[in-house]
Amino acid sequence: MQGLGGQVSVAYKDLCLFPDVQLPVRFKMPKFDLYDGHGDPVAHLRGFCSKMRGVDGKDELLMAYFSQSLSGTTLEWYTRQIHSRWYTWDDLAQAFSRHFQYNIEIIPDRLSLTKIEKKPGECFREYGYRWREQAVRVNPLMEESEMVEYFLQALEPTYFGHLISAIGKSFNEVVKMGSMVEEGLKSSKIMSYSAIKATT
Repeated sequence: MQGLGGQVSVAYKDLCLFPDVQLPVRFKMPKFDLYDGHGDPVAHLRGFCSKMRGVDGKDELLMAYFSQSLSGTTLEWYTRQIHSRWYTWDDLAQAFSRHFQYNIEIIPDRLSLTKIEKKPGECFREYGYRWREQAVRVNPLMEESEMVEYFLQALEPTYFGHLISAIGKSFNEVVKMGSMVEEGLKSSKIMSYSAIKATT
């Protein structure tokens, strides 16, 4: 098949990086956790290899089906590679981990946690768990009480005012309380600080 616009071929042999590789008989394809470019790439490689134990470490099978564990920008990266440069699984794994290494090199610190704001349209529970995902990456590790204090510092004034009494509670309890404040704001049982300021 000719390439689209003379640039990209959509022939099977060109789209499939490993067209000759066949799965072993009775091998059941596992359900992979998809890697989208966030998080530790080596942790993803470990998870992938654990789920592919049924192929007995055969390089060509690991390489051929690695794309099944990727999504978004990581899948784009994979499909743009010149696969002839990968002679073994180790070659692919090294290239992958090197390319996405920045995810573990850019580690948040305590100050950066106070800058993580709730996104428009994001519910408080989603925000809390997104914030905590970053907090657990801080080095040295934070105690839960310290995590709660930094989380409160990151909140907008309305939430901060209603949750300051949550110091000493667990992070999950603070998130539950924040969700209640959120419901109060939606139902107008609680007035936001900006609305109070506007009326005065």
